[in-house]
Amino acid sequence: MSAFPSIPATAPVVLTVAGSDNSGGAGLQADLKTFGAFAVYGTTAVTCVVAEHPGKVLSITPLPPARVEEQIRLVAEAFPVAAVKTGMLYSREIIEAVAAALEGLPGVPLVIDPVMVASVGTPLLQPEAVAALERLLLPRASLVTPNRDEAALLLGAPIADADAVRAAARALARKYGVPFLVKGGHLRGAEALDVLSDGAREWEFTAPMIPGVDPHGTGCTFSAAITAGLARGAALPEAVAEGKRFITRAIEQRFRYAPYDLLNHFAR
Repeated sequence: MSAFPSIPATAPVVLTVAGSDNSGGAGLQADLKTFGAFAVYGTTAVTCVVAEHPGKVLSITPLPPARVEEQIRLVAEAFPVAAVKTGMLYSREIIEAVAAALEGLPGVPLVIDPVMVASVGTPLLQPEAVAALERLLLPRASLVTPNRDEAALLLGAPIADADAVRAAARALARKYGVPFLVKGGHLRGAEALDVLSDGAREWEFTAPMIPGVDPHGTGCTFSAAITAGLARGAALPEAVAEGKRFITRAIEQRFRYAPYDLLNHFAR
């Protein structure tokens, strides 16, 4: 029997607006693998072509904003999009184009992974683009999924421990008026703690931290899993919980191509 899920003819359609990662571990490639694992039909709008591998980003080539907008509009024209995820947006101009195109998908859940800096330290969002992200996209999100460093940049304050993760999720949800999932895995404690807040209520999601493992593309994959859950009709806490289980399995059953750990999007 096949280990892959059966995708019905009426599978929900999900759109990812993200960069292309030639190494296959992050970006829209990771998103499409995740969508397949959740038995939803994945579509894409490419924002940038990134030449990289898990240890290095060599170059970033952004697409013309008009081409990004065209991709989104054509997907929306042809398919009943059930949820949208944004990843690497890179520039103010691309953010403006994405915001304009998303006007054609009113009421569709939007998960924003505010990709700002690569794990190797390379900036993935230009400084002048942050204000555009805050003004045009964050207020319309169904969920924003920053890691600890991204949350600290949006908050303007360091996040040093688990209590600070909880406080940051609450503060960011109130600041932008939308739910935030602050991922605290980079704290490197005994548990990988993620905190979801809608400003009034909070949910915590934990999994054992695996020492010495730092796989490429965890943020992309986690947010893509949540987006797939929302497309399938799950409530937000339920979608986050299932996404947490999925990313935990993908890390536990990771591929190893020395010296790099890569997520196993086919883990069961």
